Amino acid sequence: MAKVKMEPIEYSWKDRKRVLGMPLTFTRYMLSSDRLFLESGLLNLKTEEILLYRIRDIELKMTLGQRIVGVGTICIYSSDKSAPRMDIVNVKDPRAVKELIHQSVERAKDARRMRSMEVLGDDPFDDPDGETDFDPEDGENGD
Repeated sequence: MAKVKMEPIEYSWKDRKRVLGMPLTFTRYMLSSDRLFLESGLLNLKTEEILLYRIRDIELKMTLGQRIVGVGTICIYSSDKSAPRMDIVNVKDPRAVKELIHQSVERAKDARRMRSMEVLGDDPFDDPDGETDFDPEDGENGD
């Protein structure tokens, strides 16, 4: 049986879930060039990862208590089947971390030449003039 030599993953950011601003938990977050990791547990270790190009939205939440101790929660929404939402809870300097994740996601999408088109409304049959009727000058399909 041949041994597989694996290169260590280089992380651009690492942190732990914090309690009162101090890293006292066994939940760790790591960001590499292509993935975002959540690792939790002491005896039973669980690791979840999201490929950066699958991230669709990033949200920052900061309660009053979190702002007082200088932490925040970053909510990641993705197209990943096993983890459509990942919360990065109580991390230090959350605004900078959110921006770092955003820039990493953009680089990952550019590297894969992936760009999703934004949909301008929920109804594909929306009328361009904002009315619900179909005008002949709007075109055959309401264009």
